Amino acid sequence: MSVPADSAATPPLCIALVAGEASGDTLGAGLIRALKRQYPDARFIGIGGSRMLAQGMQSQVPMERLSVMGLVEVLGRLRELLRIRKSLVSYLKAQQPDVFIGIDAPDFTLNVEKQLREVDIPTVHYVSPSVWAWREKRVLGIRESTDLMLTLFPFEEAVYQKHGVAVRCVGHTLADQIALEPDREAARAALGLAADSRVVALMPGSRNGELRKLGLLFLQTAAWCLERQPQLQFVMPCANAERRVQIEAILAESGLSLPLTLLDGQAHEALAACDAVLIASGTATLEAMLFKRPMVVAYRMASLTFKILKRLVKVGHVSLPNLLAGREVVPEFLQDAATPEAMGQALLERLGPTEEAEATQATFMQLHELLRRNADESAAEAVIELMRKKGRLV
Repeated sequence: MSVPADSAATPPLCIALVAGEASGDTLGAGLIRALKRQYPDARFIGIGGSRMLAQGMQSQVPMERLSVMGLVEVLGRLRELLRIRKSLVSYLKAQQPDVFIGIDAPDFTLNVEKQLREVDIPTVHYVSPSVWAWREKRVLGIRESTDLMLTLFPFEEAVYQKHGVAVRCVGHTLADQIALEPDREAARAALGLAADSRVVALMPGSRNGELRKLGLLFLQTAAWCLERQPQLQFVMPCANAERRVQIEAILAESGLSLPLTLLDGQAHEALAACDAVLIASGTATLEAMLFKRPMVVAYRMASLTFKILKRLVKVGHVSLPNLLAGREVVPEFLQDAATPEAMGQALLERLGPTEEAEATQATFMQLHELLRRNADESAAEAVIELMRKKGRLV
């Protein structure tokens, strides 16, 4: 694509972004890539992970420092997070970027957006908080903080339109990237797994806290399944080197002996290769859905956090496949309900072909097609339109 005619006469664009975790890093990298196709000289600053850095972004601190989830859990990191945010806002006010894009991490990024918007820097929030599930009045604060909301899912638009917030659904970049019919045989060959093996993927999350709460539980569930189906093999992707060390320590302390292969990254290969997956609630469930894999969803959090959320949340499901379908298509096990026996039984039931499994596959295919909207380019187009509207582009 040609560079816009006005780019030679003006300074390069400066685009600021902040992502707080791996899923946001994926979205941010795709957005940067799409923006660079139109503005190859643009500078990208803020906070991002390895994927965004690979696209040339300059990150002020490691993204890992923002990766914390939960109402109670964040308290232990609050002082550090406030310090990072204060420093970041000062830096961005000095840099005067042409637009700021907060990617998810709403407790961190929306406040940054508000402060930057007050000094006339255009702001975008990419990935809607779950305002449709709890505390809808948060939209009023979002309206004060952001010029444009980019949502991943079509059902999210209505609540913003109702409150007069500019919104555009762009779909999900993973829906564009992942094939409608993944190649299981090729994935197994890439991972060194036999074509006829029975493979279960274990995906307890990419954060330190998630692994502390779910790592041992997932290994115990694998052991429960193995006692009943000794031919099973297990694969577990490790988000990074630190998480691999953490998983190895949990495995050593457990005393369990499992036919388990730890992978460095390769989450998509694991999902393409497996027959079923035990998975932590979060963006990874969307990925498992896009790979059309039977799944069992689990989550545990601090007891106080769970009690608070249980009183506030007004939807009956937590996993994205169920939320998108509007009904339960995958089983969810939360808090005390997440036991090796309960999850193991549900997992084994999903290893065999059934009419229910075929219906779930069909639902996953429909949802995949719904989310295919050329997300990276759509998001970049929306950001560019906003910069033009705000006079940052001619």
